[in-house]
Amino acid sequence: MVKELTEQTFKDAISGDAIIVDFWAEWCGPCKMMGPVFEELAPEYKGKLTFAKLDTEAYPGPAQESAVQGIPCLIVFKNGKEVDRIVGFAPKPMLKQKIDAVLAKV
Repeated sequence: MVKELTEQTFKDAISGDAIIVDFWAEWCGPCKMMGPVFEELAPEYKGKLTFAKLDTEAYPGPAQESAVQGIPCLIVFKNGKEVDRIVGFAPKPMLKQKIDAVLAKV
């Protein structure tokens, strides 16, 4: 299950346990490729990592605050602080490997 975030819900969502936020936009080709991969991985991390998406077109504030320069951009937050980020499309095995490496640090 992937949460849809807005500018209003973003700060609360990142303030607690580990969460990975997919910053994306409708017009972005690589974002459209990343979406299904992101959705597929979410159940595998239930209880360890919350998966969320934020549309940078509709809600640009959090993307600007997080210094997102290119999308798709996946940022892992814990207790309101950025732990790591993954920029660009990654196939499922590569994305899983990157997420596992980030979780090992959290």
